Amino acid sequence: MTIPRWGIIYCPKPGVSRTHKRWEHIKQLIDAQGIEFDFVQSEGPESVGRLTKMLADNGYQTIIIVGGDSAMNRALNGLLSLSDDVRERTAIGVIPNGRGNDFASFWGFDEENDAQTIEWLKARRIKQVDVGEISYTVGGEARHHFFLNCVNVGLVANIMKLKFKTRRIFGLTTLTYFTSMIALLFQRMETKMKLKINEETIERKVMSVCVGNSRGYGQTPNAVPYNGMLDVSIIAYPEVRQLLEGLWMLFTGKFLSHKNVRSYRTPRKIHFHDTRKASVSTDGIVLPDVHSPFTISLHQEYVNLIIG
Repeated sequence: MTIPRWGIIYCPKPGVSRTHKRWEHIKQLIDAQGIEFDFVQSEGPESVGRLTKMLADNGYQTIIIVGGDSAMNRALNGLLSLSDDVRERTAIGVIPNGRGNDFASFWGFDEENDAQTIEWLKARRIKQVDVGEISYTVGGEARHHFFLNCVNVGLVANIMKLKFKTRRIFGLTTLTYFTSMIALLFQRMETKMKLKINEETIERKVMSVCVGNSRGYGQTPNAVPYNGMLDVSIIAYPEVRQLLEGLWMLFTGKFLSHKNVRSYRTPRKIHFHDTRKASVSTDGIVLPDVHSPFTISLHQEYVNLIIG
């Protein structure tokens, strides 16, 4: 069997100084499998979409992202900026190498087992997966952004925003997360929102909304990216005791059983009529231009993913 030549985009972890050792380890495993490839390293997060577009435009039918959820998101949006013909002939694979690898772990890819990951990618088992889309306007101009894992509106997006702000100030990852959580204590944690799911209009104060095409970092644990459905979790503002209980249930897989969580499943568009300028993030990326009204929809079996 002739293995198509790979185009590889290596996305170093932010804040990690010895990134070359990680890549050299991966490269040795790829070489051992006799796989031909061309390699580019991203100059930063924003370059991943541009590099994906360049590789796909130049005929690479297998594009491997060495990175995390946000890198996969940027690669997805780069690919989907091209024609349908390019999208249909191109397959994306992932070697986990990020701060968040939720989508990769859903398929069984493990950052601690690169050899297995590369064997799976070499076999090139393709599955067409669903892709979510958030549609909004900026200055009267229609825009959109695609996602694989989830969209968060409210608290979780606020955590992401604070994390990026504190990373620019302090640099160190542990200090960044600690400072973000301290700063969060001084943030307003509830927002009055109005949204429509299926035929139900919901208008109430909430802490966070997660729309998941996949597990959504535990907030939509039953979502799968191949059933043509979006899962939605709406989290009401809890008391401190309930908040701690909710965190425990999140880590033990019982999140949807919490009395402050309402869950939905829908094949239809989700309309956010009013979010009072709550923060919005998708796959770990903050989208600063997205404000209500906006809609979230799904494209079924839209992208070729290499799975294990």
